Amino acid sequence: MQQQSNKLVLTTMVACLGGFLFGFDMAVVSGVLPLVQKQFDLTSFQEGWFVSSALVGCIIGVLFSSTLSDRFGRKKTLFLSALFFLLAALGCTFLPDFSLIIIARILGGMAVGITSSVVPLYLSEIAPDNKRGRLVTFYQLAITIGIFSAYLSNSLLQKLSVENVWRLMFGVGMLPAVLFLLGLTLIPESPRWLKERPATTEDTGYKQLLTPALRRALLIGILLPLFSQFSGINAIIYYGPTILLKAGITLSNSLLSQLFFGAANVLFTLIAIWKVDSLGRRPLYLWGTAGATISLILTGICFYTGATSGILLLLCVLSFLAFFAFSIGPLKFVIAAEIFPDSIRAKALSLSILVMWIADTIVGQLTPMLLHSLGIAETFWFFALFCLLAFIAVYKLLPETKGKSLEQIQSHWKNLIH
Repeated sequence: MQQQSNKLVLTTMVACLGGFLFGFDMAVVSGVLPLVQKQFDLTSFQEGWFVSSALVGCIIGVLFSSTLSDRFGRKKTLFLSALFFLLAALGCTFLPDFSLIIIARILGGMAVGITSSVVPLYLSEIAPDNKRGRLVTFYQLAITIGIFSAYLSNSLLQKLSVENVWRLMFGVGMLPAVLFLLGLTLIPESPRWLKERPATTEDTGYKQLLTPALRRALLIGILLPLFSQFSGINAIIYYGPTILLKAGITLSNSLLSQLFFGAANVLFTLIAIWKVDSLGRRPLYLWGTAGATISLILTGICFYTGATSGILLLLCVLSFLAFFAFSIGPLKFVIAAEIFPDSIRAKALSLSILVMWIADTIVGQLTPMLLHSLGIAETFWFFALFCLLAFIAVYKLLPETKGKSLEQIQSHWKNLIH
């Protein structure tokens, strides 16, 4: 029994290295960008392409992830993503030309796209029913730790008087990539994939998701990642340094303020790990979306009334981060990874994650426009509206799935149409 438990811990830790690399790869660019811009004298278009090229890679990775993981298995597909992470870190560290670095960034994005879909899928399939929520939430925790680690290493490396220090910032990613590659040799293939593999006669195309029994599950799988990106988390991260400054907290640079919010995100995600399998998905989501709505409304009021110089604004922002980190952030992965049948789970989850990345792209473009045209307060209220919509959607559509086997969850959908 203890040996089985130790194996589960090792397997979860190795799989979550994919989440760590996801967070690290997406966050490291914040410290790298100004240095790369200076070295290569980038135009505004090239600067935008340097950032968004990884996002293009993410979408490509997600599009192929379900086909690869269904055909070759979850473990081999993760091994491919680990290889891509390593090659991307090597490329960004050593390749001389900007165009070649872009190719490495796309490759890294593809690795992120694959892991963002396949890691929660794999964890949901190896987990005991009473620990499934916790194990998949560890993936979100790993992402937040990866983001924090990128901010921390950037902050430390920036102090070194080394030529092309940005290459070292990218190079740090080689270590977890190698650990991920080696660790994957020690973990088993998903037992559900091994069991499902011979079922070639069953219809496993996307059309299966449109059957009456799965329509509600599909709607949940699309709406939760959409609401996650439209929750305002990007606006908080974007305005984080300004908010701290206005709250009277003097930090030496924006990297340190990123560390502050990064650490808060890690800390609050632990609440989800603690409660997701005891309290349940539905209560956490309802409390989280309600709290996030109120926090964003209050943040908007602070900006609208000019009450931005005291501690109140900081408390509003931190409360939003807390509500997001224990509900909206991690639970989209937990729920999307458990509400679909074995035969279609990989395809459905990749579709859900694809919606997340597309929504992320839209919000990235939309946020600066909203801040400019509506104003800061109104932008926060705009995101509060989406948190309220998320609350309504969860209240109306989402059943409680804690402790239920994946087969019991499928039976629930079938019973709804009878």
